[in-house]
Formats: sequence, C-alpha cells, structure tokens
Amino acid sequence: MDREELVNAVMRRVFVELEASGRHVHVTAQQAQILFGHGLTPKRDLSQPGQYLAQERVTVIGPKGRFEQVAVLGPEREEAQVEISLTDGKTLGITPPVRPSGNVKHSPGVTLIGDVGQVTLSEGVIAAQRHIHMTPEDAKAMGVTDKQVVRLQTFTDRPVIFEDVLVRVSPQYATFVHLDYDEANACGFAPGDLGRLLT
Repeated sequence: MDREELVNAVMRRVFVELEASGRHVHVTAQQAQILFGHGLTPKRDLSQPGQYLAQERVTVIGPKGRFEQVAVLGPEREEAQVEISLTDGKTLGITPPVRPSGNVKHSPGVTLIGDVGQVTLSEGVIAAQRHIHMTPEDAKAMGVTDKQVVRLQTFTDRPVIFEDVLVRVSPQYATFVHLDYDEANACGFAPGDLGRLLT
C-alpha cells in the first residue's frame, strides 16, 4: 500500500464527506408520462450509483405557495416522493414530517406541474431525516450498522454536532452524508467538507 492509499484508508475510518441535498421530486414511470409525455431523461449522474439529475423539472404547488423549476431525480420509483426542508414547508403552507426516505404514509400532498400535464399527490411530502449512505466496507471500518442512529460532528465554517443521523448501509451506495439546505446552512457547509461519526 502506497502513502496515498494509506491516507485514504485512514480517512475512510475517521471521516465522511458531506453533501447538501436541495428540494427535489421523485416520480413514478406513469407520473413521468403524465407530467412530461415521456420517461425521465438523465442529465447528470449523482454521487449515489445509478441515481441521476433529470433534464425535466416540475412546479410544486402547496396550499399557500409554490416552487418553480424543482429538480426531478431518477430513475423512476414505485412511489412518488417530494423532499423539502422545513423552511420550504412554510413557503408551501404545509408541515412535512421528518422521516427516512420512502416513509410517506399520512404525509402532506402537493400538486406537481410538468411540461404537458399535472399530478396531484394525496401524500408524499417529507423532510428527509438526515442520513449517511454507506458501503458495507466503510460501515464496518467505522463500526456502525444499517439503521443505526448516530451523532455527526461537522468540520465546517460553523461546526455543529447533529443528533439523530440515520445510517443506511448497502453495497449499492457510495459513502456520503446527506443534509438538507436548512441543515447545511446551519453548519456553514461548503462542498468538500467532512464530518466525523460520534456513536
């Protein structure tokens, strides 16, 4: 093992890279057809393998406000999900529950408007629980397991310690922390910033 490989191995045992996740929408294949007249078109790969930013955008409408040009992430899912921050919820006039991705039962709904049509969701809007995607190798190196809840110390311009950070482990993941913009702004996040798990 050369020096660079050694440094990287040590870093993976201690630190994890942070990412800020802005408001975005996941749609089903059927909803994509209604909204855009076709399936999603990949524009740029995301950090998680197989995930991408789509060319398509939507307008998200709530009881009190709206957001234009909201990112749509692919690939299509089996169930729609709109991920926003708590601040975004105030603009829309809804209170999204803080939940792990995929847990949308009994959450608020919104209307999505695409290029050719619209879809009204009866539920599906959440503020994603802050979480860490991890490979099994990195999880083992850091001594954590899938669905474990940890604390996260950020090495950012305004360092904080976040509580209730969900660990999600899968061989399909790449290791990154996902914070929403409320959380990222609170800690003074900048691209490339790192955090450390406190178990």
